[in-house]
Amino acid sequence: MNLLNKRNDLPGAPNAREFIGAHHDGVPVSLILVEHEPGAGPRLHRHSYPELFVVDVGQAEFEIDGEHAVATAGDILVAPGGTAHRFTNTGTGRLRLTAIHTAEHFDTEWIDPGTNGSSC
Repeated sequence: MNLLNKRNDLPGAPNAREFIGAHHDGVPVSLILVEHEPGAGPRLHRHSYPELFVVDVGQAEFEIDGEHAVATAGDILVAPGGTAHRFTNTGTGRLRLTAIHTAEHFDTEWIDPGTNGSSC
């Protein structure tokens, strides 16, 4: 197992780098390091497990199971397992957040059709 995993060495796109626990000696969590421009974010989806979001920089509007909340740096949100959720960068600058998946691999069911396949 690597002691140090550099962001740019992780798989995924530059705006969504993925740490997959199963690829690191079965670590029981996975995460996505998200960087989105204003207006960007994943489309509506769900996971069988809970997902936590930690906002590091910027502002985002989250929809979790039909409820809406605006989060800024330092806020933490939870999408319980099985709930439909998405977020959009509603700030004027870059959004940086960490999406923590409580599973060793990603399991995503996309609900909204569309071209944005960004996972979170």
